[in-house]
Amino acid sequence: MTPLRWPATDPVAGRVRLRAFRDTDLPMVLDLATDPYVPRISTLPADADEAAALAYIGRQHGRLAEGRGFSFCVALTDDSAAVGTAGLWVDDLGHGRFRGGYTIAPGRRGHGLAGDALRALTAFAWTLEVAHRVELYVEPWNVASLRTAERAGYVCEGLLRDHHRIGGAWCDMVLLAALRPVSGG
Repeated sequence: MTPLRWPATDPVAGRVRLRAFRDTDLPMVLDLATDPYVPRISTLPADADEAAALAYIGRQHGRLAEGRGFSFCVALTDDSAAVGTAGLWVDDLGHGRFRGGYTIAPGRRGHGLAGDALRALTAFAWTLEVAHRVELYVEPWNVASLRTAERAGYVCEGLLRDHHRIGGAWCDMVLLAALRPVSGG
């Protein structure tokens, strides 16, 4: 069990807010299920039907209670429409290490929403007293995600060979990290 608590107010950056998932987010989750990559790295089945997508939404509500971390729906600030997902996962609470992740539904990509989501996620991380470091693991071929992370202030720390097993194959990962800002004094 983790001492972490759900935020009292939704984290916001740019055009997005991070909020709890709702059953009304179903169209966005169904869109995500059409992406060939997202089901390989998440618990969302490829080409999920409505029942499987609603089960995925339901699982997101228990992540914090399970001690895994925070699973957010990325929503637009103006109308609260769901556009993607973001997660802040506990990797090593004792050392203040968290792992971030984000994805935007295929129908909403190309508008900078992933960067807004990552900035909101990172700013939220610094509200957690125990957070010292947020790490991202991105496959080297995912140039758009690497650029998004760097624009959001993450620093590339190196290539980790055969670091993650995805779809049955070992994959290299680029490690990027953000460190808690030092308070001026």
